[in-house]
Amino acid sequence: MRVDEETIRNRSTDAVFDRGETYRKEGRIQQLDRFENLVTAAVSGSKLYDVTIKFGGRSLDTKCTCPYDGSGDCKHVVAVLLDIAAGPPEDESKGVEEVLDDVSADDLRGFVRDVLAEHAEFRERFLALFGDDHKSVEEYREEIAQLFEQHADPVVFEAIDFSRFFDIAEQYRDRDRNLAAATVYQAIFEEVDEKSNWIDGAYNHYAKTIQTALDGYADCVLATDPTPEEFDTYAGVLERRATTEPPINDEQFWRALDDLEERYEQ
Repeated sequence: MRVDEETIRNRSTDAVFDRGETYRKEGRIQQLDRFENLVTAAVSGSKLYDVTIKFGGRSLDTKCTCPYDGSGDCKHVVAVLLDIAAGPPEDESKGVEEVLDDVSADDLRGFVRDVLAEHAEFRERFLALFGDDHKSVEEYREEIAQLFEQHADPVVFEAIDFSRFFDIAEQYRDRDRNLAAATVYQAIFEEVDEKSNWIDGAYNHYAKTIQTALDGYADCVLATDPTPEEFDTYAGVLERRATTEPPINDEQFWRALDDLEERYEQ
């Protein structure tokens, strides 16, 4: 888990780097934890924001729930990266592995049941990873709509965290359940597009969210090696969104449709 100041500077603007450095010096990092190559942190700003950083070889995947939609990483991510550069946090996975080696199957099963009973999000991820069923597009859209309702005051100014849904889609993809994953991606880009008139801030965040969902949807559709008839059905989903009123993200959907058709023909 190596990162240096030069790398962090290259990932952010000068102004954001300076703010991130100040945030770290002011002690705004409220919590910082590491599990293998994943670091999670809570950083206080105008409110408490969640930062997630995943190290993968020479790559860094960073996320923050703040509304920043500028170039590069936000100040909250910069603050956490600088803290990691100063001294990587202790890897808690080692202690967990030691306990797992000693705990009995019955005790572990009981613990998992208790966690699943108390946390709906974990239940959803558990079923995506091990179950044989999945929710419909409409059911996922309802959950995403609830997030918008929770953040609207009366409109949405900040970046809503959709990582829970992307994680579920990835778990389906890990099991080669591409159509189940496509269902989640479709729900994301449809509902975010539907709620675009609610958004009055963090525009880049929502554009990226739609694009990530579109890219995932296309990958999953093509992975099923669809017949021409099946492909027309999947492509029709994008065409309907491209022609939905008001046409806020129509160009993004038309581009996605063109890219999907081009990849299918190849």
